[in-house]
Amino acid sequence: MTELEKLAALDRELVSASRDIKVLSELAWEPELQYPFIEAWERGNPALPDVSYAAVDHSRQAKLLESIIKRASNFEHPLAKYLQDTAQSYLDVACMIGCLGTPKMTELSIGIYGRPGNPITGGDGTTSLDAAKYFLAVGAEFYESSKLHEADYCVSAQSVKADLEAGLAAVFDEGQISVVVDPHLASKAAAGATRIRLRDATCFSRYDAQQLLHHEAFVHSLTALNGRTQSVISAMSLGAPRTTAAQEGLATFAELVTGSIDISRLERIAMRIIAIDMALGGADFIEVFRYFAETEQPLAECYSSTMRVFRGAPLTGGHAFTKDSVYLRGMLEVHTFFRWAFKEQKFRFCEYFFAGRMTLNDVVRYEEFFANGTLESPKQLPPWMTRTTGLAGYLAFSVFANTINLAAVQTEHDFVELIHV
Repeated sequence: MTELEKLAALDRELVSASRDIKVLSELAWEPELQYPFIEAWERGNPALPDVSYAAVDHSRQAKLLESIIKRASNFEHPLAKYLQDTAQSYLDVACMIGCLGTPKMTELSIGIYGRPGNPITGGDGTTSLDAAKYFLAVGAEFYESSKLHEADYCVSAQSVKADLEAGLAAVFDEGQISVVVDPHLASKAAAGATRIRLRDATCFSRYDAQQLLHHEAFVHSLTALNGRTQSVISAMSLGAPRTTAAQEGLATFAELVTGSIDISRLERIAMRIIAIDMALGGADFIEVFRYFAETEQPLAECYSSTMRVFRGAPLTGGHAFTKDSVYLRGMLEVHTFFRWAFKEQKFRFCEYFFAGRMTLNDVVRYEEFFANGTLESPKQLPPWMTRTTGLAGYLAFSVFANTINLAAVQTEHDFVELIHV
């Protein structure tokens, strides 16, 4: 048996061992908990929700993962590191799931996903928290100065489902990906390789369908499906926690380059990061809920957003599930990666990124294996990646525009005087 054949066998073990480790479903709350909390909030005497988690025993999977990590370290082939790192990622999250509702859970969550104060790669010390505050400030200034508020839309989950199914037909075979409405979903939407779930009884905006199509279907589902076609490392189909920042970053970047993102979406992402920072700083569930409620969102949305922050963690303050910290950091790092790849004439890296679920470092580290066919190039690409001249135009402009100093523009031209004429 060749080394690659042995590696492929170990890969199959990893896929099997990780199959039953489901992060978000293990952290899910009973949807009925929101009703007494919101009723009590409206009466002025809210109490912390009474949340419990079912005991989950991942000891068998943990032993398998530990064995895979040990055996992967004995390989000389560089691709063994992908298996080793992925197995370690699942082992870490299995440990976190075993600590639900305890302070230890927060410590493990930070180790896996980071925290809002972590620096963004290439950002000269800028953090996700800095980015969140910036986007919230820009949003507030925009609405205050422009007075432009789009009419409120309340599109049903069923309508969004129909729009998504129409969009999916342009890339995927019929029946390859299903869209279902799920009343128990914490986030507005979630995607696996072959299924996209939408939260029922939720108002979606007219932007949401396009955001979900490009974010969930054309990134999360597409990379999982492409990963399944890998003959040696099919673990690239897995949603391993180590790839979460890159996956969410790529998905949010996709919204950006397709014009599907709006300032309200950036504000929602930013508020979650602020809320995580508040919780880690000592705010309890009620205080974080109040933060969201002050934005005049529907109380059901405020509850859902607060639940995202505290799922799996103690509700008494100082604790949080920090996954949502990765969105802005991931988007900015992916944006930087695409700009770098374009500038260095390594645009093929951008295509490799869709061959499975990887980190940015994985894409660069395993370039030679894409080149020699050990790793297969993506079978499917989102529409915006097939129109490479359009993407190149966006990146060319972005690379050059980033060299312009906005402060210098304001002082060198008469923009300020013109505004007030």
